[in-house]
Amino acid sequence: MIPLKDDIPTRTFPFVTISLIVVNAILFFYERSLSVRSLSNLIYRFGCTPYEITHGVDIATESGFPVHFTLVSSMFLHGSWLHMIGNMLFLYIFGDNVEDWLGHGLFLLFYLGCGIAANVAHSLVSFNSPVPAIGASGAVAGIMGAYLILYPRARVLTLVILFFFIRFVMLPAYIFLGFWIFLQILSSLLGLAGSTNIAFFAHIGGFFVGLFIIRKLKIRRTLGWRT
Repeated sequence: MIPLKDDIPTRTFPFVTISLIVVNAILFFYERSLSVRSLSNLIYRFGCTPYEITHGVDIATESGFPVHFTLVSSMFLHGSWLHMIGNMLFLYIFGDNVEDWLGHGLFLLFYLGCGIAANVAHSLVSFNSPVPAIGASGAVAGIMGAYLILYPRARVLTLVILFFFIRFVMLPAYIFLGFWIFLQILSSLLGLAGSTNIAFFAHIGGFFVGLFIIRKLKIRRTLGWRT
């Protein structure tokens, strides 16, 4: 299922969401300009390697930054066009409304915090893995968890592709997002029994951290707190 747009208008221009998309796109074009060897070095320097995070040591080429800096830097690297475009599409669809609710500065902190939490979740599950993880998926998953709490009954125009069945449908956000996280959990369990190059536990960790934080903030706002 591919989201195309939702039906929740925004009161402010989502310049943090747009800026994140632009930064990710620029860095991806930079990645594409590198040789295979240079790209590999970049990923091993700035990707989030679980062994490095859990053991606090740099097993790859020294980056000049503390090893835990990769919890942030890895969010801005992507492995393919599909990887980058998919993450940025989901960020564009769901990020503007969450940014509108949180405010620009808090939204940026929230995005980065969800991404860090997602990378920590992945590192704890795969604590001895020497393979770096890259991508904004965990941070975007946090945005999706927040959206589920804030706008569960929003309607999302979705392109559904199932073999030869292709159709545009309007789905309630709670169905779209609920099905998405169900797939992540199912895929993570199947991945434990085999091999996968997708950090499903990062998606799950980011989603539930985002959901939890926004739920707490929503309660506080209901009681009189304002951003």
